[in-house]
Amino acid sequence: MSIVIVDLLVGSTISPSDAADITKAATDAGVTAIRVLDGAPGQALDASVVASYLAGADAALQSNPGWILEASTTHNAPTNLARRSNSFDRATGGRAALALRAGDGDEVSDPVAPKPGSDRSARWDEYARILKGLWTSFPPAALVGDQDGEVFAEDTLIEPLDFEGDYYRVAGPLDGPASPQGGPLLIADDVDVLGWDVVARNADVVVVDRKAVPTADADLSAALARAGRPRRSVALVGRVDVTEPEAAAALPAFLSQYGLDGVELVAAGGRDDVLALITGVVPRLVPSTGETLRSAFSLPDPA
Repeated sequence: MSIVIVDLLVGSTISPSDAADITKAATDAGVTAIRVLDGAPGQALDASVVASYLAGADAALQSNPGWILEASTTHNAPTNLARRSNSFDRATGGRAALALRAGDGDEVSDPVAPKPGSDRSARWDEYARILKGLWTSFPPAALVGDQDGEVFAEDTLIEPLDFEGDYYRVAGPLDGPASPQGGPLLIADDVDVLGWDVVARNADVVVVDRKAVPTADADLSAALARAGRPRRSVALVGRVDVTEPEAAAALPAFLSQYGLDGVELVAAGGRDDVLALITGVVPRLVPSTGETLRSAFSLPDPA
């Protein structure tokens, strides 16, 4: 079985109703996760809004597939994005991930940044550490919910983040507990910008373009060893634009040859193109499943 992700850009080309049809087909095909893409204003709707609409359209969809929200550091304050993604992860029962794209700053953080700058790798590194710290700042055990005793949470178990770096100052904690999987999975796919060491320190999943696939497993394994993390702690996924039937037939061997844990499938075009991708390619790959997205990706529980 392999991780199978299908990209979905909802906006000027694919409408929300088209996206609902695609989600139904992806569910029927057993797709591991749908990645809701971010994009330019006017071309794409907000990924978190789209995913919430699609996941909430039918309660049965909350069990399968998983959902990947895509967002950039640009114009997204870390605390706001952490809260939105954590709330979505809780609402779907631990079936969410966040694909954090390397970008610039935001209107909230920049005015108080100790050392604002333009190093996107260093910025992403700080942002990723903040996200993972906030997602675990309010453990589920802290939620008491005792109405008679008027106790909402055991505050001694809730840990403020108190993060201060070159780009961000974040006190924390979040205002709600983590999901059953311990927080959203964090996905990195700007390896050329970030560098393998930054990715290996932070990511749960790494997505690489096809040209980087031949050396990706070795590069990731070496970086993880330097970070003191085992290879099994991070899933490696290759992004593939599948337009020819021959390419689709070769995908299982492609995954095995290069030590990939899965594939992210890209389809250019509209509703019918994505549906053709799902019905024509996905059944060849035997997608992995699980109660949570973390288990579907065969990743260990967070520390």
